[in-house]
Amino acid sequence: MFENKKFDVEHALNLYADSFSLFPAPAIYDEEALKPLKSVIERCHIYLIGTVPKVDFVGARQSNRTLFVSMEVLSKAYEISWPLPDGIELKHEDGLWYLLDQQGKRSFVTEDAMFQQLALTYDCLKFDVQYIGQAYGSDGSRNALDRLRKHETLQKISLQGVPEGYRLELILLEVVPATRVVTVFNPKAEDKTQGRERIKAGLDKLFGTDEKERVSLFEAAFIRYFRPPFNEKFKDSFPSTNMKVLKDCYAKDFSAVVAEIGFDELPFKLCSGHVEAKDHHIASFNLSTAEERAVFFSPAEKSVVDLAKLADAMSNLTVGESVDLSRLLRERWKIPISAESKKQS
Repeated sequence: MFENKKFDVEHALNLYADSFSLFPAPAIYDEEALKPLKSVIERCHIYLIGTVPKVDFVGARQSNRTLFVSMEVLSKAYEISWPLPDGIELKHEDGLWYLLDQQGKRSFVTEDAMFQQLALTYDCLKFDVQYIGQAYGSDGSRNALDRLRKHETLQKISLQGVPEGYRLELILLEVVPATRVVTVFNPKAEDKTQGRERIKAGLDKLFGTDEKERVSLFEAAFIRYFRPPFNEKFKDSFPSTNMKVLKDCYAKDFSAVVAEIGFDELPFKLCSGHVEAKDHHIASFNLSTAEERAVFFSPAEKSVVDLAKLADAMSNLTVGESVDLSRLLRERWKIPISAESKKQS
């Protein structure tokens, strides 16, 4: 993996989500229901809109000291269980299931606990990512919930319809408020003369990348990774962040960006039409060459139709126009002119 690296010291920016909030899309307008999550929500600047299967409670039963709960997901029955402490019995009254202790106190397993147990026992809960976005504001005062309440894309996804048996779900993520830089010392590098300077440069990047840039890079990495259908459909928001922030990050000369999402407490496995369902996702992008960097930091990928139109237009360029276009692209992405190109010009 080191053969094509130019320098003996290379740096990768490592970003990861530290905490999350999960709730159905309609709950964004329910202030009372969101109160317990408020402290986490205020720190979340990344949001994922996705579809998840509806989970229906069917019933419960007790066998000796074990509680069994029946659930239905996409017309398929599942049963999960927990050990019952001594002195607690399952009761059913007027269509209501509850657990009764010796003091007469009623309780039951929470919905979160049911989802967790269902996810641990069966591989049936998947979060299909439809859209990824962010909200930060000028000073971090704007959180993901603020954005979602005014978000046209959420309404558009709802209007286009959610598949039968599914519902819209939201995951709000907090990108860890610190930066990790992974430094690799490469014995097979082409250039071994700049090690000391590049170690210092790595520390500068570590302390010189602010929270707004971290949020933007995290968003861009996972949009590239999951390729959500509504990010590709609404190209003006791919990524949804201001492109100036990404261009500022472009100039920092990272060799790679590695972003991670992985929570043991999350009952759903994230997936998309391009990524299989997993508990832990790592979006890793090599940025060693100017071309790789330009692709990662550029706006939305063009469709085949758009690329065909672009190819037709470029095929009609004169020699002078081709030279001008090449110069403009180099200026936009700060791509250095190679020695060979200088000879030709």
